[in-house]
Amino acid sequence: MSVSSRTPRSPRTAPAKPSASARLGPSRAIQTPEHVEERGGPWRPPLDPLLTLAVAGLAACSIVTLQAATKHLIPGSPRYYVDRQVTYLIVGVICMLVLSRVDYARLRHLKYGIYALLLASILAVFALGHSAHGAQRAISLPFFSFQASELGKVFLVIALASYVVGRVRRLRERETTVRVMLGALVPAMLVIAQPDLGSGMVYMVIAFGLLFVAGTSWRHLTALLGLIVVSLTFILLAAPVAGVHVIKPYQEERLTAFLHPSANPQKQGYQQEEAKIAIGAGQKTGRGPNASQIPNGFVPESHTDFIFAAVGEQYGFVGAAVVLALYGLLISRTLRLVVLARDLFGTLLAGGVAAMLMFQVFVNVGMTVGIMPITGVTLPLMSYGGSSVITTMLAVGLLQSVYVQARASQAMKGRVLRH
Repeated sequence: MSVSSRTPRSPRTAPAKPSASARLGPSRAIQTPEHVEERGGPWRPPLDPLLTLAVAGLAACSIVTLQAATKHLIPGSPRYYVDRQVTYLIVGVICMLVLSRVDYARLRHLKYGIYALLLASILAVFALGHSAHGAQRAISLPFFSFQASELGKVFLVIALASYVVGRVRRLRERETTVRVMLGALVPAMLVIAQPDLGSGMVYMVIAFGLLFVAGTSWRHLTALLGLIVVSLTFILLAAPVAGVHVIKPYQEERLTAFLHPSANPQKQGYQQEEAKIAIGAGQKTGRGPNASQIPNGFVPESHTDFIFAAVGEQYGFVGAAVVLALYGLLISRTLRLVVLARDLFGTLLAGGVAAMLMFQVFVNVGMTVGIMPITGVTLPLMSYGGSSVITTMLAVGLLQSVYVQARASQAMKGRVLRH
């Protein structure tokens, strides 16, 4: 009997126990934060600290300025405007905090409803609004006058940003540019008809800013700028010569008065001339209790459209520099969020708000010092008014939501990499 020559089979070794990292597959790596082990790290505040600081600083400056500028406007009620502004700011802060805790991505699916609400609110003003200073812009509510054109700025940012994201593969097509601009033009024309020329201009700037941030072709953007120049030339120069007034005659005069303010200083150029006198009187540190231009009413609307003139006279160059520095901080943090946002929608929201804030600050301060036409654009967070304050706070709430979601996304990536 022959002995088998088969080589003995090597003993079977037990499979090696996989390491923790090997056991962690894709479904385990991407898990909710509550199931991921927390590692020590620096504490981060729930909101963007510098953005919050800028908002708080501007709110404080608004209260201090209104206290000095409006104490003589309502006999027997020196704190009338201040108390109401404080109320608006408190409501605005609550709205900001609530919106900051909402994932802004959910708003993208509501774009058509938000746009419809934008148009409906503006149209409601024509039916329910009250007239003031020759314009029908607001609906009277028990505590304040609701100005739909102000709230429409935030609605428009959300609606147009959502639409642009939906056409992300066709951003450089002419059809996309035309549709976005028409989406802003329709509510802008309704607002201008109230008439509220300033808000209508803000709407168009928001649309242009969104297209710019989204990466629209430079050829399209240049064509839009050319169209704007041609349109303004026709509206302000050619049409009036032909006897056609696209906008009201007094609006034409206000838009062109800054080019020759001394030609009629007692009428169209009055506000800008008096505002410049007030700012010049403030010199370096302001006149404080000795101020006379603003308290004595030489500058109309010094608590709303021309509040920067009140800052200049009361607190001089130093006060004006502080306010502008706070706006610089606010806008720089907004532009930072354009880069840090976790997705295109967040980038466009931040870009639209940045365009809105930059345009309003530049135009308002510019018309106060005489380098821009008077358009009725308010100074965000500084000008008195519930609609303006709450709208700006809602816009800041959107920015805070973008910040919170971007921070959460970065934290999640860091946790996945550590595991």
